[in-house]
Amino acid sequence: MRNLRLEIAHVSSPLRAAFAISRGAKTHAETVRVRISDSTNAGRGEGVPYARYGETVDSVTAALESVRCQVEAGIDLATLQLTLPAGAARCALDCALWDLEAKRAGRPVWQLAGLPEPKPLETALTISLADPAAMAEAAKRAPGRLLKLKLGGPEDLHRLKAVHLARPDARLILDANEGLAPDAYPAIAMAAAKLGVALIEQPFPAGNDDALINRPGPVAVCADESAHTSSDIQTLARAYDAVNVKLDKAGGLTEALAMVRTARQSGMGVMVGCMVAGSLSMAPTVLLAGLADVADVDGPLWLEADIEDGLAFMDGMVSPPSPALWG
Repeated sequence: MRNLRLEIAHVSSPLRAAFAISRGAKTHAETVRVRISDSTNAGRGEGVPYARYGETVDSVTAALESVRCQVEAGIDLATLQLTLPAGAARCALDCALWDLEAKRAGRPVWQLAGLPEPKPLETALTISLADPAAMAEAAKRAPGRLLKLKLGGPEDLHRLKAVHLARPDARLILDANEGLAPDAYPAIAMAAAKLGVALIEQPFPAGNDDALINRPGPVAVCADESAHTSSDIQTLARAYDAVNVKLDKAGGLTEALAMVRTARQSGMGVMVGCMVAGSLSMAPTVLLAGLADVADVDGPLWLEADIEDGLAFMDGMVSPPSPALWG
């Protein structure tokens, strides 16, 4: 692939409502979109700068500009992994290169990557952090039966009970984003076991993972902020039952595939997750979800307006991306 053209754009998308987690709230989804084209074909990718790891739109854009010459000279996927660190910049380029290769080969990404043929799949629907009554109302309106509750504060046990009372039919995921206090965790874990909770995500800050080794309760615990790349998996397997694979952390589909393989080899369950972003960002993750136990790819539902040819969501299910969108 020679004589390519790299285009970089910052996209700011207003949200339908504020999206709140234990670290704060946002009203816009900020992404960096790239397009890599030759004279005939073009591939697109998108990365979400992750403030938790010090990324900004400017830093991601600068990282992309730093490799413009290599990209336009025809960088391949293997070389890209060695050229940029895991993160949003590499994610955008990696996904764009996969998309471009699919267009050039006339074959879908799922075939090129050895993934299962995609089909509609269930996605978790996120209930943003709020007071218990507000979260219960949001749960009532959620059309799916797999709900992901954001936690982080002294009312967490009340949040869990209120949502369960509002939606006793739903399976629940609890996501603390590192925000649970160690002394509050045992009560939440024991309640979770009785109230239909399938998974607890990242209760404590990354680096405090050993606190989970002797945890109470039978509910599986999933690493999120602690898990970046496949090199983290073996250590995390001592404390966690599953790992949340996100392309923006991993640096794209290439490393995300390696994370899934390594997690399975380590006996761990796999969740594929997302940041708050549109369908272009989500499309590779939807394909990857064919290898996962649980998918959380509802990011586009938070946007006031999605990208053209966006993913189709209905009743808690998401359909595979069309070739016009990605892959």
